[in-house]
Amino acid sequence: MSETDKRAPVLWWVRRDLRLSDNAALVAVCASGAPVIPVFICDDLHDGLGAAPKWRFGLGIAALQARLREMGSELILRRGPALEALRTLIAETGARAVHWSRAYDPDQVARDTGVKSGLKADGIEAQSHAGHLLIEPWTVETGTGGFYKVYTPFWKSVRTREMPAPLPQPAAIPAPTAWPASDPLEDWALGAAMNRGAAIVEPHLAVGEDAAQARLEAFIAQRVAAYDTDRDIPGVPGTSRLSENLTYGEISPATCWAAGRRAMEEGKAGAETFLKELVWREFAYHLLWHTPRLLDSNWREEWDDFPWREDNADAEAWRQGRTGIRFVDAAMREMYVTGTMHNRGRMIVASYLTKHLMTHWRVGQAWFDDCLVDWDPAANAMGWQWAAGSGPDAAPYFRIFNPDTQLDKFDRDQSYQRRFIAEGQGSPGDTALSYFEAIPRAWGLSPDQPYPSPIVSLEAGRKRALEAYQARRAAA
Repeated sequence: MSETDKRAPVLWWVRRDLRLSDNAALVAVCASGAPVIPVFICDDLHDGLGAAPKWRFGLGIAALQARLREMGSELILRRGPALEALRTLIAETGARAVHWSRAYDPDQVARDTGVKSGLKADGIEAQSHAGHLLIEPWTVETGTGGFYKVYTPFWKSVRTREMPAPLPQPAAIPAPTAWPASDPLEDWALGAAMNRGAAIVEPHLAVGEDAAQARLEAFIAQRVAAYDTDRDIPGVPGTSRLSENLTYGEISPATCWAAGRRAMEEGKAGAETFLKELVWREFAYHLLWHTPRLLDSNWREEWDDFPWREDNADAEAWRQGRTGIRFVDAAMREMYVTGTMHNRGRMIVASYLTKHLMTHWRVGQAWFDDCLVDWDPAANAMGWQWAAGSGPDAAPYFRIFNPDTQLDKFDRDQSYQRRFIAEGQGSPGDTALSYFEAIPRAWGLSPDQPYPSPIVSLEAGRKRALEAYQARRAAA
């Protein structure tokens, strides 16, 4: 590289990698010897996010801005089509290269392919790097050369693989002599659609790289040993809650894997199960890469003629957490109060909507897209199709969770339901009451109202679902 090229800046295009440690794209731009200009672009794909993930993304961007400023750097914010915004910055700064971390869902892949092609046509170096996943989806194959469609064989094929060691944070980020103009983050109004819910959810978040690292350390030190059992009990803090931070790249999967491996080698009983959960996320992206229809179509095409209902009044009661089924309602209310939902709750509410209420999984998927701060396109789609029976490695359709027996088994002391359902309690707690502060006023709900009766009995809902399943099998 000539001295002139070394003086020309390099753009680090920040996306879902809001961290400085274990960031291959950042390491590459810092190693170039050139000044580094970090940039985040709010394009149509970002603007298309649901209310909760878009708002949470904004909090993560602000946290990264603060970290970069501590290091004498900046995060330049621009809005518009990605290629157009990058070309404008290149013209303003004389930058000769752009680096970024890869994405794997079809819309982002299409965008990034166009960006790379356009920049290279302009004579600009354009390079993407790994970092959002442990394993690039195209590097895992079955013995016959295809992709995996079942999780357990996928896990067995990768569990002994040498995973990438986390990269250290660069000691310094070389700054340009002058910074280009940047949009004020507040002008983007990324939290506008959250309305009053933002104030309720925010205290439950752990925003930024430092908070993510602290969350991992606390989990490994205090909870991973009992993770095998405690992760199924929604009333206790038994999970890592790292899905929020992995979603925005505030911590890398390699960092989480390395910590889990150390815990396993130290004999902590639940560590291997934690590693399996990390690989479940990898499996979701493996499937998404090879079969992009996972996002919006029945993965098993034979389910296309199944008589699911589209949106309906029962689904609205489900959205409101007013089905009269306590496990379903507690889990839905947990999402409105905390921005996330316990994994067992996600299974229960998805099974109930798609089976007891015979409502299409896309209705639930779209609602989670809007409401979860840890929304992930691959994990959300695979989770919904798993519960509905239409997806890869899915729960059999005839396996219909009974929310009442599940609640009796996993919430024996009723702490979870008391935490989120206020109706009927003499002195409901803050989280139960917060639900009424977080939800849309248009729902017209208050804790003084009686708790609803079930909109459909569990027995009748199960019978209806099984009859539909059996009729489908007979027709096939």
